[in-house]
Amino acid sequence: MRLQLVCGREPSMPNEQPLKILILAAEIVPFAKVGGLADIVGALPKALQALGHDVRLVMPRYRQVDKQRFHLETILDAVPVSMGTYQTEVAICQGSIGDHIPVYLIDAPRYFDRENIYGYTDDGERFILFCRASLEAARALDWTPDIVHCNDWHTGIVPNWMHTIYRDDPFFANTATVHTIHNLAYQGIFGYRLLEVAGVATNGFLYPQIAELAHVVDLMARGILFADAVTTVSERYAQEILTPTFGERLDHLLRSRRDRLFGILNGIDYQETDPATDRYIHTHFDIQSLDARAENKTDLQQYAKFPVNPEIPIISMISRLADQKGLDLVAQIMQPLLSQGVQFVVLGVGDQHYHELFQNLAARYPEQVAVFLTFNTELAQRLYAGSDMFLMPSRFEPCGTSQMIAMRYGCVPIVRSVGGLADTVREYDPATGEGNGFTFTNYDPWELFAAIVRAIALYRFKNTWRKIQKHGMMADHSWRNSAARYVEIYHNALTFHQTGK
Repeated sequence: MRLQLVCGREPSMPNEQPLKILILAAEIVPFAKVGGLADIVGALPKALQALGHDVRLVMPRYRQVDKQRFHLETILDAVPVSMGTYQTEVAICQGSIGDHIPVYLIDAPRYFDRENIYGYTDDGERFILFCRASLEAARALDWTPDIVHCNDWHTGIVPNWMHTIYRDDPFFANTATVHTIHNLAYQGIFGYRLLEVAGVATNGFLYPQIAELAHVVDLMARGILFADAVTTVSERYAQEILTPTFGERLDHLLRSRRDRLFGILNGIDYQETDPATDRYIHTHFDIQSLDARAENKTDLQQYAKFPVNPEIPIISMISRLADQKGLDLVAQIMQPLLSQGVQFVVLGVGDQHYHELFQNLAARYPEQVAVFLTFNTELAQRLYAGSDMFLMPSRFEPCGTSQMIAMRYGCVPIVRSVGGLADTVREYDPATGEGNGFTFTNYDPWELFAAIVRAIALYRFKNTWRKIQKHGMMADHSWRNSAARYVEIYHNALTFHQTGK
């Protein structure tokens, strides 16, 4: 299997030597989750371990990560950590995920014993501390990684350090860095003082060629500039971010690093998302027993207080309720959509005006609209298993996993062809019988409406609909293939690091 490479250079193929991989992330399932980052970092290590590699993870120990609940053990009491002109100490706790994969948690109450994970004025300092403590924890444990895999802006300073304060450190002399961009829109932008805290003020850089960034510190940009390899979470997104439309003012920097930029599609955890064993859904089913899926639709209609009618298509959304997710398009077509006779279920939280929009619609059309302003896994799984169609009209979508889960549960996706949505959903073609969903290209409400109408029209033809469902269920979106691609990139990063190119 070949990697999608933005610049065209072929990545080196991995050898059989197991790698020691240290993965740094601000959130990891099941310990703490704000977004999809946590799911990805919680699943990838299991697939890497299955390929024979020694994988360990590091994250902060937030207030919500209870020691007893997660069976954490303090393994280091006082690891010294430099923070600019002063030094502090942190403790290291250890938990695990999967088959005894170690997860080290940085225990620093001053920085992480707080109500929320993000949203504080000192977030830059908090995650500098996390990154420095992660590297010093590896030293204290006498475990030298071959790869430090960084994720998003929270860890973007680490590749910078490998070229500065750790450049001549024999412990990390052969360690390469990989930086993964999960969402370029969140860059970690702070004032210049953060470079002093990070210890790189004397050899730091700003961005004179980018007017908006000329006087700020952008941690995502530092990860991109200094990492031995840079990845994004889908092939399409890796290409999109080279353009001004999707590049979030960093497209110039990304184009300068395109020989290190790779796109690797995320996977989904097949153990956690399996309609044949899912403990949250009413009736189990698989591709051989799709007729049993109808009982989940009945269950969902009853839960939403809709009329129980198998002929009425249910369209669902599980999403952050924000413009980025295409909610502004949905708002513009709700009246004509409801006139099609569909039932519409929304699960998620977000902007207040979308809360009010869907609450008002549910009050006016109680037999057609249901809104659940929350997020919980049990209800999400019931929507995947009981809905006929799944809506993701995103303005941009680096990868997206909801459409993959929906297809695994026989729920047909309707998406905008951007990022990972374009890589996973293909328009059904009645002429060839190929395709697994419905798509639209331009960010336009009536193109979205047309895609939904096409889906509703084909829903009436049960044999055709069953074929589309099966195409989605047969797709392989497991982590195994994606993990193998990451291993290729790890070896490629080591080659870059060793040759100094």
